[in-house]
Amino acid sequence: MNRSTHDSPNWIHPIGSQVVTRVSVQRPHAGGSYPSGAVGIIAKAPTDHEHHYRVRFTDGFEVSLPHADLVLLADYKEGRIRNAIAQHDLFGRVILRCVIGSRAYGLDNEHSDIDRRGAFLPLATQHWSLFGVPEQIELDATQECYWELQKFVVLALKANPNVLECLYSPLVETATPLGQELIGLRDVFLSRLAYQTYNGYVMSQFKKMHADIRNQGQVKWKHVMHLIRLLLAGIRVLREGTVPVQVVEHRDALLAIRNGDMPWDQVERWRQQLHHELDLAFARTSLPEQPNYEAANAFLVKARHRALEQELP
Repeated sequence: MNRSTHDSPNWIHPIGSQVVTRVSVQRPHAGGSYPSGAVGIIAKAPTDHEHHYRVRFTDGFEVSLPHADLVLLADYKEGRIRNAIAQHDLFGRVILRCVIGSRAYGLDNEHSDIDRRGAFLPLATQHWSLFGVPEQIELDATQECYWELQKFVVLALKANPNVLECLYSPLVETATPLGQELIGLRDVFLSRLAYQTYNGYVMSQFKKMHADIRNQGQVKWKHVMHLIRLLLAGIRVLREGTVPVQVVEHRDALLAIRNGDMPWDQVERWRQQLHHELDLAFARTSLPEQPNYEAANAFLVKARHRALEQELP
């Protein structure tokens, strides 16, 4: 079963949405209370999660509640089914586990988390069941996230940087025979589409950062560093047909950005130069117009057949 798009950390429930309370709600002047699980309607929505919603109940009573105390009615009902997935050990079905992020890039310090990503292959019976399987599973406490294999393959075909880095990470912790086969196929996912993916994401994020500077006078330097790193990576993907993970020669400059030691104007000049280099690399790349969908599909079909087996392939 797919995760709701409303699970996004930035999602704001719009006015008129039917919601269910996660907590009991007191009625100081009217007396009594609404139990956890009461249904209401969003009468007024905030602009962010720092502010509260105005929720109106069926009898007209209104109360102010934070985002964390509400869930959409549709998601609440779906969640009753989704929660049954907990009985399945999907983390035990991980076929590829690797480290990405700062530690893989060589940009870590003593405070850096270990970001683990990868893919899992559910049993066929789990796919066929009433409960289905989620597109991804997460362990927030240990910074782990794994995509269901089909989702992983689709994201890789779309040149998603996080997924591609899983396939090229030098820090592979777990790879079953099927996981090793997936790594061996990593070149089939590379295409000229990487240009649009890397370039488009960085451009959209810097547009938001310019707005942050105008409105707040500051940016998150760690995020800026990783956006510049993405441009550097995108250039090499197009030039060399490989996904670089370790930054090596650019490490000192990237750390200067993260520490706020590089002036914004200098960062902007570097970014513009990298966009130009990315354009040139795209014009000259030998990568195919599109990824090898046939090879990716053949692997997925094979994996689905293996999912009939109780033993993890």
